[in-house]
Amino acid sequence: MQWLSECIYCDHKLYRLGDGMLKCSACRRKYSPRRINKVMTLIEYFCKNENALQTSKQLNLSYVSIHRYYDIFRLLCAKISEKEYESTREKPCEYEEYFYLEQSKRNDRSAVFDAHNFLTFDYGSHIYTLVMPTLQMYKQQFIDDNLQEVYNDAFSKFKRKSKIIKISKHLNTIVSFWEYFEKFILNYKGISTENFPLYLKEAEFKFNHPIQIQIKLLQKQYFEEKF
Repeated sequence: MQWLSECIYCDHKLYRLGDGMLKCSACRRKYSPRRINKVMTLIEYFCKNENALQTSKQLNLSYVSIHRYYDIFRLLCAKISEKEYESTREKPCEYEEYFYLEQSKRNDRSAVFDAHNFLTFDYGSHIYTLVMPTLQMYKQQFIDDNLQEVYNDAFSKFKRKSKIIKISKHLNTIVSFWEYFEKFILNYKGISTENFPLYLKEAEFKFNHPIQIQIKLLQKQYFEEKF
């Protein structure tokens, strides 16, 4: 782990106090070196798409602890994305609807109810996503009412959307994000409907920023909220 040498808030040099704490020479904030550097290291691993299990093995740390930190980082990704959206929402944009379903379920007609539906907005090559309601809430009603025709229409719509990446001739930013997301999500197994929005926001955040910017933004957001 690399020891912290500059203040996260103002980039000025830190100096060590007698009790082992670090203090900024400009804004006078104090830091616990060991805890700060642990968080900064975990943020780097997170931004490099090392999942919690891989990171726990490489750093010889508790998987449960790292998983908890990663959940916090995903929440911060969502907060940063919302801030960026607020600053760009007045700009002209394009958007498309997308259905995502795990590859293992794509040949199962009944699995359409497990698909994740989200809108993808392109604000000048900056992506913003919005999760839409899934068909899961209507599954039992479809079965009880024998709505075969409605079901088939929904499934056809899913198939049409899920193939848009392969058939598209125009590789725009939205399609590029879908391609990125399809690869990104393979790093995780069995994401629940409840947790899917945060993983989607993680992908959005990482797609919009190069790794070094990701790290800087997350570090700043984390320490602003924790100190």
